[in-house]
Amino acid sequence: QVQLVESGGGLVQPGGSLTLSCAASGFAFSSYGMNWYRQGPGKEREFVAGITTFGDMTTYGTSVKGRFTISRDNVRNMVYLQMNSLKPDDTAVYYCNVVVLRNYWGRGTQVTVSS
Repeated sequence: QVQLVESGGGLVQPGGSLTLSCAASGFAFSSYGMNWYRQGPGKEREFVAGITTFGDMTTYGTSVKGRFTISRDNVRNMVYLQMNSLKPDDTAVYYCNVVVLRNYWGRGTQVTVSS
């Protein structure tokens, strides 16, 4: 079955950087676009970034554009989210997402931006 496992979260100071990883399995990874979402405390889940099957096109949420970069490795079935210039408002649980007939989500990885 479809499985998505996020990793790489943690505590980082404002202005710092962090890279999240998502290991995907159970589906033809290179045939599907992949996404990152996040849900901050008391907030609704929001779209962060998306990438097409071969990584030729990417899209970003307004609040992260210019600071975050999504990428993928179709050999290792991995998706990454490079996060730079982190702000306290970036504090959230970050989820990997794929739509294979329906939405699939990982369990998420916590990112806390605080001094």
